[in-house]
Amino acid sequence: MNHIAPDVLVLTDFDHDYDQVALSAFADVSGYPHFFSLPPNAGVPTGLDLDGNGRLGEARDAQGYGRFTGDGGMAILSRFPILAEDVADHSALVWQDMQNAQRPTTMTDEVAKVQRLSSSGHWVVPVGAPEGQFDLLASSHTPPVFDGPEDRNGLRNHDELALWGQILDGTFGPPPKDFIFAANFNLDPQDGEGLKTAMRDFLGDPRVQDPKPRSSGAEDAASPGHQGDPGLDTADWAETGPGNLRVSYVLPAATWEVVDAGVFWPRPDDPDAALLGREGRAAGPHHLVWVDVRR
Repeated sequence: MNHIAPDVLVLTDFDHDYDQVALSAFADVSGYPHFFSLPPNAGVPTGLDLDGNGRLGEARDAQGYGRFTGDGGMAILSRFPILAEDVADHSALVWQDMQNAQRPTTMTDEVAKVQRLSSSGHWVVPVGAPEGQFDLLASSHTPPVFDGPEDRNGLRNHDELALWGQILDGTFGPPPKDFIFAANFNLDPQDGEGLKTAMRDFLGDPRVQDPKPRSSGAEDAASPGHQGDPGLDTADWAETGPGNLRVSYVLPAATWEVVDAGVFWPRPDDPDAALLGREGRAAGPHHLVWVDVRR
């Protein structure tokens, strides 16, 4: 993170505490004067057996997978002011209330009345940059795996992405302006599990531009049998599992000029690889995605 030194940084899987003590300390250590977070859906109890295994109170019975309230949330660090009073938070939207929702047919009416769509959150966060205000669109979606033939997580992952399309359409109020997505969509357009056509369609939306950030490390670590460009992968998973995939995205609106883009995934013989630890996963399987833009 410090090596790339982004002006605005979105962190996923960052636990949320009520007074944001941890985030405040992290921002201070990292040299960011501004930070923002909201309580995630992850870990929020529903009191229902969402996964249908006959047991209550487990991580999969929460609004979003989480062992405790605030588990695996999101956070934003910024060198520019964050206009917190103008944030639009769509995280409380109940899944069945979304237009054209694709809920699993096995979902009971009892669950459907309370189950929120966002597994973590969907935020539209205005940022006061020197060149003018822009909207940062942040979310972290459920992986389209760890379910059964009902494809509950695959359908939820699909609709979490579809929700962003509806937000851009203005379904939930004025559409974001000069936006930049910084999100873990947890969906590769070519490989792995999930409804991949949705990701391809989203990347083809004329309102969004794909800078196609890439890295030499990902290119060298190509997963056998995958169809997508390995240089675009952002996550380093074992070949006995899904292999390497492109799941994290920074996507500016078409109104921006993209100057440069990349993924911090150096080759093993690159001196910068030491920053990722001996196994290359000191910060987990996900790699930092960055894009430089200007108006």
